[in-house]
Amino acid sequence: MFIQQFFVKGLAHSSYLLAGASDCAIIDPRRDVDIYIKAAKDMGVKITHILETHLHADFISGHLDLAELTGATIYAPRAGKSSFEHVAVGEGDEFSIEDMKFQVLDTPGHTPEHISYVVADMSRGDEPAALFCGDTLFVGDVGRPDLFPNMAETLASRLFDSLHEKLLELPDSCLVYPAHGAGSLCGRAMGAMRFSTIGYERKYNAALQFGDRQEFIKSLTTNMPPAPDHFSRCSRINGDGPRLLRETAAMEALPPLDFQRRMQSDGTIVLDVRSYSKFGGQHVPGCYHIDIGGNFATFAGWVLPVDADILLVADHGVEAAEARVWLRRVGLDRVTGWLEGGMFEWAKSGLPSSHVSIVSSHELNELTSRGDSLQLIDVRSPGEFGGNSIQGAINIPAPSLREQYKQLDPAVPTVLICSTGHRSSLGSSLLAQHGFKNLFNVAGGMTGYQAAGFTGECPLCIAPHGPRFMG
Repeated sequence: MFIQQFFVKGLAHSSYLLAGASDCAIIDPRRDVDIYIKAAKDMGVKITHILETHLHADFISGHLDLAELTGATIYAPRAGKSSFEHVAVGEGDEFSIEDMKFQVLDTPGHTPEHISYVVADMSRGDEPAALFCGDTLFVGDVGRPDLFPNMAETLASRLFDSLHEKLLELPDSCLVYPAHGAGSLCGRAMGAMRFSTIGYERKYNAALQFGDRQEFIKSLTTNMPPAPDHFSRCSRINGDGPRLLRETAAMEALPPLDFQRRMQSDGTIVLDVRSYSKFGGQHVPGCYHIDIGGNFATFAGWVLPVDADILLVADHGVEAAEARVWLRRVGLDRVTGWLEGGMFEWAKSGLPSSHVSIVSSHELNELTSRGDSLQLIDVRSPGEFGGNSIQGAINIPAPSLREQYKQLDPAVPTVLICSTGHRSSLGSSLLAQHGFKNLFNVAGGMTGYQAAGFTGECPLCIAPHGPRFMG
């Protein structure tokens, strides 16, 4: 039995290749599936099974593309009642791939239909060797049960049973392979290690220390980080069956004047994916900005309208193609063009542009020390803000500025800060769409402000491998 993990950093998503001598399974695949086909080819094995643990909320799965390209059979939760062709499995079902015996457990809690796969390597013994538990059990955490309206307490109670009556009944030596790690919003406090054991989690996982059901439920239904808008959409798409990638829109390279004409069409938006410093210097008026160097896919899925055609501004075609891959991972398939030649050619064409002033930590400290009239907006999550913030700052998480901009005065100079400068740049683009003109983004964010000695240590900044709710 051979296991290879594939980790998508921005989504903190883990998928797996589980191989025998000639056949293999892919577990919880990402949407761009060529990586699995290449890995199987390099190993000299055939992809015969595609195993889904649940209807994923934070990304679009690649199960249909992979099945079409390989002829593999999809296995998915019976309770999910998915529309695509698959083998529906649930509690007590068993199947084998060569010497590997799979047992299916119903493990609802994170989602109602969730299942886990327990694998025994029969060439060595019949004891469970590996657990592919999706979003039920993480390293240092468990799946959040609050993604379904009005079902949080019910799902938390079912999760308690899934953990204590099923997964914790497995031997301590059983390896734990979850579908996410630190940085994912499918949990609250995941560790950075990408696999574990039942014994280690039994001993050190804080969520598993709650022996009382009601205390467990309370811990998982209060003070949870916000769930992005695209979570419910992705779950629905994954259950219905995602559009095959070969059916998605083509992306054209558009000269500036063609780009300008296209962006004026109804139902079309412009997304700038360059660094926040380049966006600040010059950008297409009215565009969205999500720095591809930040948590790009999560915030794109969160704030961009799903029914819009998307035009990209990037430094070059390679960056535009990379952004398109990330956008399709969260179900944004309508990327139709990118600005050929970037903002350099846009400016040469005599077209209008806007900018956002970039200020350093020292400049921000001078502004606040002088008592200048300004609005300081901290766009981090409430948990981050509560850990360390600047006196007088107003906490409005970046995605919430789509509506809560109404609480702010567009005539007052507005300074935005996050942990690094990425989310605050997104926030500045949202405010600019609503008439805010005197905007400032703090380069380096609270991380730089702390490093300059202007504030105390941020609990999240000093634990770089800990959980990252939004950063």
